[in-house]
Amino acid sequence: MEFPKLNLPYNQLRIRRTATNSFKIWDQCRVKWLDATPEEWVRQNFIAYLIANKNCPVHYISQEYPVNLNGQSQRADILVFDSTGAPWLLVECKATEISLSENVMMQAARYNMVIKAPYLIVTNGLQHICFGRNADSDGVLIPCELPNWP
Repeated sequence: MEFPKLNLPYNQLRIRRTATNSFKIWDQCRVKWLDATPEEWVRQNFIAYLIANKNCPVHYISQEYPVNLNGQSQRADILVFDSTGAPWLLVECKATEISLSENVMMQAARYNMVIKAPYLIVTNGLQHICFGRNADSDGVLIPCELPNWP
């Protein structure tokens, strides 16, 4: 299987082929092997980027974080907490072939209405769109660059 090159700095990820010829990818946060689906490839590369390039400690990163939206159980792909335990960054990951449409952005925005992280990113590994809360406009998200972990 050929994994697509992503628009992220290179980080060596652990990948293994199983006896059934499928692939597994090592999740350094959950400390286990996962099926190397296209979305998981993006998620694990983005986590490696956060750790290596944005100084996020592994133990402040949560994956598939439960979000209750109108009584429906959903899961946010990545949630990073700051050193006080407050949400800092919500990341919604898609496979490379999924475009970052308005629907994808609205999905992430709905999750963040519950989580209230000051930063929100949607990514398909090729394109990354970051939003930050504007303190002057009651939490409205505006495009920004992601700072280093606080």
